[in-house]
Amino acid sequence: MKPRIKLAETDALPGGTMALYEHDGAFVVNFAGQELMHSEAVESERLLGEVGVKRLSREGAHRVLIGGLGLGFTLASALQSTGPSTAIDVVELLPDIVDWNRTHLKDLNGALLEDSRVNIQIEDVNRVIRKAAPQTYDAILLDVDNGPSAMVSGTNSSVYSISGLRALRTAIRSGGRVAIWSAGPDPAFETRLKREGMKFQAVPARKYPKARRAAYLIYVIEPRG
Repeated sequence: MKPRIKLAETDALPGGTMALYEHDGAFVVNFAGQELMHSEAVESERLLGEVGVKRLSREGAHRVLIGGLGLGFTLASALQSTGPSTAIDVVELLPDIVDWNRTHLKDLNGALLEDSRVNIQIEDVNRVIRKAAPQTYDAILLDVDNGPSAMVSGTNSSVYSISGLRALRTAIRSGGRVAIWSAGPDPAFETRLKREGMKFQAVPARKYPKARRAAYLIYVIEPRG
């Protein structure tokens, strides 16, 4: 059996160490001993990118916000599904994640960070959304923490609060959509969506392309619907 190799680690988040490992050609990110990302279990991240920009024409000049870079699979999917005039802002809280993508993960999706359509911001995506001018984005894709039920950082929950949903409504253009990755159904979050009059669909998402059952959900939301 091939050994698991630690490539890098960071203590940038409170509560534990985040580390990047390589094992037999696959990459894994752990936080405080829990697996957050695995490069061979990314079908849901790809789906997030696909459904998030599904309404955008390849010919139009669109602007997309991706919250959370991860291993880059959502970015890859969004780039593949849009045209050359679409600009994608990728907001990542941890500079280490961006650095890992540019170095250890360059042959995975890291090279996409150099695409002329991509703008990388080291920032809290919640702050970026709340500061955005009205109707800035055609699509907003969020893969922040564990979804509406935060696991890594409690401050991430504000993205999915009532005020967070209202900020999303302000930042999104008419006819735009928000797609949010979630570890599973979140009744409290769905109640908040209904309270704000936002149409939504919970789309089942698999870990692997050939998985028999869905493991996660993508909330596809029409904030202005």
